[in-house]
Amino acid sequence: MKIAFLVENFPVVSETFILNQIVGLISRGHEVDIYALQIYGDNSASTSVVHPDVEKYKLLKRTHYPLQIPQNYLWRLWQGLLLILTNFTKAPLPILRSLNFCKFGKDAVSMRLLYLSIPFLGTPEYDVIHCQFGMHGIAGMKLREIGAIRGKIITSFRGFDISWYVKQYGENVYNQLFVKGDLFLANCEFFRQRAISLGCNPAKIIVHGSGIDCSKFEFRPRHAPKDGKIGIVTTGRLVEKKGIEYAIRAVAQVAKTYPNLEYKIIGDGELKAILQQLIDELNMGEKIQLVGWKNQPEIINIINQSHIFIAPSVTAKDGNQDAPVNTLKEAMTMGLPVIGTTHGGIPELVEEGISGFLVPERDANAIADKLNYLIENPQVWSTMGEAGRKRVETHYDTNQLNEELIKIYQKLSSQTLDSNHPPLPSSPVTYIS
Repeated sequence: MKIAFLVENFPVVSETFILNQIVGLISRGHEVDIYALQIYGDNSASTSVVHPDVEKYKLLKRTHYPLQIPQNYLWRLWQGLLLILTNFTKAPLPILRSLNFCKFGKDAVSMRLLYLSIPFLGTPEYDVIHCQFGMHGIAGMKLREIGAIRGKIITSFRGFDISWYVKQYGENVYNQLFVKGDLFLANCEFFRQRAISLGCNPAKIIVHGSGIDCSKFEFRPRHAPKDGKIGIVTTGRLVEKKGIEYAIRAVAQVAKTYPNLEYKIIGDGELKAILQQLIDELNMGEKIQLVGWKNQPEIINIINQSHIFIAPSVTAKDGNQDAPVNTLKEAMTMGLPVIGTTHGGIPELVEEGISGFLVPERDANAIADKLNYLIENPQVWSTMGEAGRKRVETHYDTNQLNEELIKIYQKLSSQTLDSNHPPLPSSPVTYIS
């Protein structure tokens, strides 16, 4: 099959779930083109660390980037006229349609749709156009409407697009996409239900989780360290919804009783300075470290030296929420008992008291209580770790999920679609209880 991926930017170190799908499709013999809707490097996190699979599969050669839109409108207009002249014979109708301000409003008047369409002009018809995140589904829908890209459109909802984005732009933001999109995927039942509450036809949306390659993460039972030093770890962007502030406060509280511990926080982001200030105020500089972005081998090495993983996600003030995060799956696959929150899709991944614990959002005391329990009862670590590995292997292994994704694509591309009666896989895909 010939497949197009529409993404915000590429590569992005925190979006291994997209990379896993792309690599899985290519390794199975399918042709994948990647269209970034943002200029490469606009997101600093995308260029600081690159996943080894980007080079291994030469993915940058498959990636197309948009044209820079000048801020000055007169310069933008002049450049736009040049684009029209140089591309008109290649695709006259898409270019003319991109300027239809009666239908596309600001996107046409600002010439944004014209600039966005240029990398797509003259491309062959795709079996599937997979739009990663809801807002890119809207872009894909418009590009297909003007004829710049052709194919069936699948849109994946992954978290902030069905939480923050909706709060920011209103509950009607996806109305047209829900009607014109061919099929929708949600990475957890929590977000599937959110989409349905916003107006998505329940028959058009299925749960298809974000996977990890379990074979790349070696399981190792955790036992009490001989030197008594407990390693705690968190991986995630340093933004509000990751809730890292509450894990820092919890570890600082626990360290009063159990000073022989070390907490490493892998990631970077806008709250770095604030979190470092909190660490300093709590006099935890020797025990809590912000270690910055790391590539996957480095992350694996740090987790291998750790004993407990914390994923303290919260609902941000702007409404942003998390699905079952891949970093949590990786830690579970490697055998760490975990502490998560009753937040978003995380309870679909972490089984309370079996593979770890769930605590309320923004409750540092609750995190501290579970940390104390795990430190005092190291005999449960290996049992919880085994349960976590089994949970991820059963429901979130990327190889299994990629096989299921291909079946979804094949089913979708082989049928004529009816917006009221879309095709679905003959059996459920990945419904997590």
